Amino acid sequence: MTELTWFKSSHSSNEDAQCVEVAKTPDTIHVRDSKDKTGPQLTFEPPAWRAFVDFAATID
Repeated sequence: MTELTWFKSSHSSNEDAQCVEVAKTPDTIHVRDSKDKTGPQLTFEPPAWRAFVDFAATID
């Protein structure tokens, strides 16, 4: 497995303790807690991740 390149949302700040990081590959989207970089990760197929992001954008 190649090294993943992780990034936080541009909406995240360094002061907010509740951030997730995301890493993309052609076939998967990986998600982890930014405070626990060696902890568990979630993995999604791109259509499932897109559905989640679209839904999350509708929440106030």
